[in-house]
Amino acid sequence: MNLHFFGAAGTVTGSRYLLESKGVRILVDCGLFQGLKNLRLRNWAPFPVKPKSISAVLLTHAHLDHSGYLPALARDGFRGTVYCSKATRELCKILLADAAHLQEQDAEYANRRGFSKHHPALPLYDTQDVKRVLRAFSSLAFDETHELREGPAARLRRAGHILGAATVELNWKGRRIVFSGDLGRYDDPLTVDPEPVRAADYLVVESTYGDRLHERGEPQETLGRIVERTIARGGTVIVPAFAVGRAQMLLYYFERLKAAGRLADVPLYLNSPMAAQASNVFLRHSADQRLSDEERRRACEVAKYVDSVDESKALNEDATPKVIISASGMATGGRVLHHLKKYAPDPRNTILFSGFQAAGTRGAAMVAGAETIKIHGEYVPLRADVQNLDMLSAHADADGIMRWLRNFTHPPRMTFVTHGEPTAADTLRRRIQDELGWRATAPEQMESVALS
Repeated sequence: MNLHFFGAAGTVTGSRYLLESKGVRILVDCGLFQGLKNLRLRNWAPFPVKPKSISAVLLTHAHLDHSGYLPALARDGFRGTVYCSKATRELCKILLADAAHLQEQDAEYANRRGFSKHHPALPLYDTQDVKRVLRAFSSLAFDETHELREGPAARLRRAGHILGAATVELNWKGRRIVFSGDLGRYDDPLTVDPEPVRAADYLVVESTYGDRLHERGEPQETLGRIVERTIARGGTVIVPAFAVGRAQMLLYYFERLKAAGRLADVPLYLNSPMAAQASNVFLRHSADQRLSDEERRRACEVAKYVDSVDESKALNEDATPKVIISASGMATGGRVLHHLKKYAPDPRNTILFSGFQAAGTRGAAMVAGAETIKIHGEYVPLRADVQNLDMLSAHADADGIMRWLRNFTHPPRMTFVTHGEPTAADTLRRRIQDELGWRATAPEQMESVALS
């Protein structure tokens, strides 16, 4: 049996792990590469093995860096089953359709405006590719052992992080292989704690925050102060937010602030049709969350939802100080780009990020102090105040990951540290070796390992 690292090795994006034994190939996660251009170009390269040779895919969760390449895989010949939790299936239906729509929209806009280097600019995949792969999805219940027809026995445990997020355990030919997926935070106000795993022969663990701890502080209070300060100087707050998970968390904190009598007169808009759809999924799934039905309902009703393009454009023409939550969370695409073009040049405004910004994204450049940002082929001055609420991250920090690892009753034969920038992955690798006494390695892109 061999384990191939086709993504999320040496980088925090593009999760793709292939298990292979005697002609059966199981792919765990099928993500898009995002961020730096050299990473994004990998999305256009042929998949390392023929997609039609892949027997099945298991998804840890719905975020595009874990699911976003699926339509391309299906277009190029994959005809197996995609296994995941029920909530992940529902969210992928939203996220993948939106990803295709944005790619088609961006290609059309680039061709119309003539700023693409490619003639014509093309989407990586289209809506028909999404419809094709969605027919292959099959839901697995949490905390049950599922004998897959492809050979392995699979078990999903809740990982926190976002709705439906799972740690995947595969028992196959005498080996127990565990994939952590993206681990959530302990004591998060919305999501449940990541469930413990007691044993594995081989472990693949994420390291997004493997070299750092989350900023301490009360996120609700910090959010309130930043918004009040911006409104007082006549500015608008633009919040780039992931449509799944982060948008709902922000709505929860804004509802709590308004219930406490703060920001009562501040207009709040959710300008992301995808986030609106995700909020409906958020309302339906209680087992993954701490909030009551009533608390979730109040959170989802606190903002005005913006549906049409005309309504979105009207927000840029409205001089009233306000808060606009819009996707994407790293400012890589979507409606938030149009708001940034309008509001970034004005020092009265605030651009408020709400979590990890991958290298090579506009979000990372803005948080690092960029003076201009390139949007739709144009350089836009960045004079607005830029803040990042790191404490809102949906990922466990280094101590949180170590806390989860300490649940194991004995060391895996090998722990593979992935899904992190090189420094983060290597820092976590050293902590695992030094504090737990385990064997650990940070694999390279395209590395293959025999699982004895």
